[in-house]
Amino acid sequence: MDTLRARMTHAAHGYAGNERRPLGGYLAAMAAFGGLAAALSAAGRATGRRAPERPALADVVLVSIATHKLSRLLAKDAVTSPLRAPFVRYVEPAGDGELNEEVRAEGGSVRHGIAELVTCPFCLAVWVATGLTGGLVLAPRLTRLGATVLTATTVSDFLQLAYDAAKRGAQG
Repeated sequence: MDTLRARMTHAAHGYAGNERRPLGGYLAAMAAFGGLAAALSAAGRATGRRAPERPALADVVLVSIATHKLSRLLAKDAVTSPLRAPFVRYVEPAGDGELNEEVRAEGGSVRHGIAELVTCPFCLAVWVATGLTGGLVLAPRLTRLGATVLTATTVSDFLQLAYDAAKRGAQG
């Protein structure tokens, strides 16, 4: 075991040099994601629900837009900051109800990896898309309803921004 640990430490140092990179945290996140995918697959088997051979284009569009919104909501929204607070520190507002946050210096590799995950909408998107896609298999009506709410919110966000831009343009 010590040899394996020494090899892992050597590999991590060779990868990152003197920079702190939470490779152990990333491994934990990948394992958790694998567990999520396995759990969704097992739930599908247990309930007799099968994934469609080819997802409907409407579902792909709906889940794509909903994924965008839910990922940003979880990673950047001021209202969801209590979920991120154990892992990050508030820095400043980022405009339009979003926040900039930074990874807390204290804590180990797993905490650092989680902090990076929960503040990155791009990183969260694969988790959200997997959950929503699994939801389409396991509970399609409820998932489509929730995804519709998120999609409508996304469209509303863009309309709010367009309205503000048009208003500013009209004022000078």
